[in-house]
Amino acid sequence: MTTAVTQPDMTREEVDLPTLPQGIGHLTRGWGVFVAIALAVVGFGTYAFMYQQSEGEIVTGLRNVGTMGGAPWGLYVAFLVYFVGVSFAGITIAALIRLFNLQALRPLARMAELLTVVSLVLASIAILADLGQPLRGIVNLFRYARPQSPFFGTFVLVISGYLFASLVYLYLGSRRDAAIMARESTRLQGLHSFVAAGYTDTPAERDRHERATFWLALAILPMLIVAHSTLGFVFGLQIGRPGWFSALQAPAFVVLAGVSGIGLLIVLAAVVRSVCDERDTLDEYVFAWLGRFLAVLTIAYLYFVLTELLTSTYAAGGREADVTDAILTGRYAWIFWGSTILFVVSLAGLLTQLLTKRWNIGTLVAIGIAVNLAAIGKRFLIVVPSQTDGMLLPYETGSYTPTWVEYGVVLGLIALGALAIAVFMKLIPIVELPEEVEADAS
Repeated sequence: MTTAVTQPDMTREEVDLPTLPQGIGHLTRGWGVFVAIALAVVGFGTYAFMYQQSEGEIVTGLRNVGTMGGAPWGLYVAFLVYFVGVSFAGITIAALIRLFNLQALRPLARMAELLTVVSLVLASIAILADLGQPLRGIVNLFRYARPQSPFFGTFVLVISGYLFASLVYLYLGSRRDAAIMARESTRLQGLHSFVAAGYTDTPAERDRHERATFWLALAILPMLIVAHSTLGFVFGLQIGRPGWFSALQAPAFVVLAGVSGIGLLIVLAAVVRSVCDERDTLDEYVFAWLGRFLAVLTIAYLYFVLTELLTSTYAAGGREADVTDAILTGRYAWIFWGSTILFVVSLAGLLTQLLTKRWNIGTLVAIGIAVNLAAIGKRFLIVVPSQTDGMLLPYETGSYTPTWVEYGVVLGLIALGALAIAVFMKLIPIVELPEEVEADAS
C-alpha cells in the first residue's frame, strides 16, 4: 500500500505571489529592511520640515543678501535644480526610445519614465521647503504671476505641464503590462485591472497606444529643452548678479542635466538588473549605450566649464573676479575641485572602457554615483557663491552654511524618491514585459 505524499498547506500569498514577473507583490526581507530605513529617513525629513514651518526659516542657514550677509537661495534650490536635471535625462531617453524605435534600449524606457516623475515630484517639494510659507506662495503665484518671467515658466511649465505629460507617458506605457498581470488571480488583480482600464492588447489598441506615445514623445522633447533652458534663464538673465549673468547658463543646465540623469539611470538599471533578475534583458550592451551617452555629455559639460573659467579669469570685472576667486581658491574651492576631479576621473573611466570596448557594469555604477555627486556640487556652486560674493552694492561678503534642518529635509526627499521607486517595483513591472507575452484579447 502506497502512501500519498501531501504538500503542506500554503497560504494564498505563497501561491499567488510567485506567479507574477519581476517579483511583483513578493515582499522579501531585504526589501522590507530597505523600506523601513527609507521610512525612518523620510520621517526625520518630515520632522525637520515641520520644525522649520513652526519656527520659521531662522532655523536654516538661509539669510537675505546685503545687511544680513547671507544667501536666500541655498541647499533647497540647489537640489531643486538637481532633481529637475535628473528628470531631463529620464524622459529624454524614454522619448528617444519611442521615437526611433531603439529596441535594444527598450528595457530602460519605463524606469527612465519613473525616474522623471519621481524627480519632478521631489523638485516640487523642494520648492515648498524653500518658500517658507508654501500656501501663501502658491496663492500668490496665481495672483501676481508674470508670464514673461522665467520664474513663471519654471513653476508652471516645468512643474505642471512637464510633470503632467510625464505622468501620462508613464501611464500609457504601463497599461499593457497591467492588463497581462490582471489575468492572474492575485491580491493585486484589482489594482492591475484598474491600471489597465479595459485595455486588452488587441492589434487596434496596440496601434492606438503606439501612435499616442509617439506623438506624446514628439511633444515632450521640445518641452524638455524649453523647460530646462527656462530654469537656466532664471539665473542667466539676472544682469545684476555676477557669476550668473551668462549666455551659457541655459545650455550648461541642459547638458549637466543629461549627465546627472544618465548617471542615475545607470545606477537604477544596475539595481533592477540584480534585484529583479533581469540580467538577460539589461545586459552589457544596454549599459554600453548609456556609457557612451554619458561620455559624450561629460565632455560637452567640461568644455562649458572650461569656457566659463577662461572668460571669468581672463576678462572678468571686479565682482565677477571675486566670485571666481571664491570658487577657485576661496571657501568654495573644495567643492569646485572635488566636483571637477570626479568629472575628470569619471570621464577617464568611460573613455578607457570605450576605447577597449570592455564595459564593466560595476565600474559604470561607480561612475554614475560619482557624476551625480559632482553634479550636486556644481548645482551648489551655481546657486550660492553669486549671492555671498557677487554683490554689486557695497556690502560685506556674506556666508552660507546649511543647518541640520536643511540636510534633514534633503535626505528625506532622497529617501522619499527611493521609497517611491521601491514600492512601484512591487506593483508594476519596472522593465517592460517581452513582446511575446500577450494579454487576453477576449
